[in-house]
Amino acid sequence: MDRETTGQVTFSFVVPVQNEHDGLEALCAQLAAEGEKLGQGYELIFVNDGSTDGSAEALDALAAEDPAVVVIHFSRNFGHQAAVTAGIDHADDDVVCLIDADLQDPPELLADMIGELENGNDIVYGQRTRREGESWMKRATAKAFYRLLTALTRVDIPPDTGDFRVMRRPVADVLRSMREYHRFIRGMVAWTGFRAKPFPYSRSARYAGETKYPF
Repeated sequence: MDRETTGQVTFSFVVPVQNEHDGLEALCAQLAAEGEKLGQGYELIFVNDGSTDGSAEALDALAAEDPAVVVIHFSRNFGHQAAVTAGIDHADDDVVCLIDADLQDPPELLADMIGELENGNDIVYGQRTRREGESWMKRATAKAFYRLLTALTRVDIPPDTGDFRVMRRPVADVLRSMREYHRFIRGMVAWTGFRAKPFPYSRSARYAGETKYPF
């Protein structure tokens, strides 16, 4: 997106995808609606993380219909964090938005999250007040994982968060400069020290199928 030409604030939506065929059309439509709501330039960056369920073909069809859709195909499954990293590396807009493909994180919240950037924040991250459709075991193990990670790294990672967030260009630039082999994006974002604000929300049940990524 050429923000120098448009003179507008522009937005990149980064979406890692692994075997999410059934929900991709609905997700793309919702993200495009959010982009149009913002009234400025945007692109939808889908990173196909070695899907085997027809997601690749579905993404290519969406890109053929909408010039705002960009698709990056991995040769195999490299994992969620690698997919998010590839999307951030490709994004070239003023604001970068991260959202998973399963529609558990509501796209309709993104405009309000972006609005919070205007209040002096560099990062606005979704913080789950409810997690519908998840077992008590998954919630308990996720909580234990983040407590252990915070203790080991001495980086204060906010509880009940995922990668659902929006960030300004300087944050994305710092993340691009960090080339750690073993990557954990939300921990890396917390480590950068930029001003961050939580955005409480209720996480929905999956649109279709079962989760392909942990935590």
